[in-house]
Amino acid sequence: MFVQDTIYGDTMTQNDHENKGTDGAAAPAAMKPNGRPCVLVAEDDDEMRRLLAKVLCADGYATVECHNGVDLYKHLEPFVVRKAALDFDAIISDIRMPGLTGLEILEDLHDCRGFPPVILITAFGDAGVHARARKAGAAAVLDKPFGTEELLDKLHEIAPRQRLEPDDRANGK
Repeated sequence: MFVQDTIYGDTMTQNDHENKGTDGAAAPAAMKPNGRPCVLVAEDDDEMRRLLAKVLCADGYATVECHNGVDLYKHLEPFVVRKAALDFDAIISDIRMPGLTGLEILEDLHDCRGFPPVILITAFGDAGVHARARKAGAAAVLDKPFGTEELLDKLHEIAPRQRLEPDDRANGK
């Protein structure tokens, strides 16, 4: 898993930045370099995941990568178990992954207050999958192959590149 910061051109392993729990076990943490919005990217295809992270970082987002559904759930576990706030502004997840699917996670958690918007991506997107994803609360479902501009347009709608502070949101900025 990697945290990427294109401002400094760094790619760091998550181990370089993990918080340690009281039992000494590592707890995943979202890194927000320079206050940039952070996107959790879950995709089991290594090449696709790296491409998504590269495109997002080049567009001004920080990213945290997950290689399967279980890894995705581990990043969301503090939110689920302790009701801790998530440091992710959006999640982009493949639907079909080993362990847990992105759709299963969305179905379980989308009603939780404070859960970030989710864009699901899939190579197996039929009408039934799209309907199930919309019902579960997906902000968008993109069928592979999709253009990076299409992904970025959806992401800009749900997680602007410039983070708004709560006071700015209340004032309509």
